[in-house]
Amino acid sequence: MDIEKIASDSGMQVVLDARIGREEYRSVYGSLEALQRFADSIRELVAGEMRPDAASVELLAEESSR
Repeated sequence: MDIEKIASDSGMQVVLDARIGREEYRSVYGSLEALQRFADSIRELVAGEMRPDAASVELLAEESSR
């Protein structure tokens, strides 16, 4: 999950504040509407990751019929 891309795609501005060695420090700015779009995107991604795929459903059905 590329949280920086999701923020940008939601209409938020991602700013590089500093780079110290290999570490980067960023800030994210945006409207409340952009924050809501960001939250909705994260919610959809998490729900999609938790949704079982067809193979898992078949396996569960086979196990429960035994």
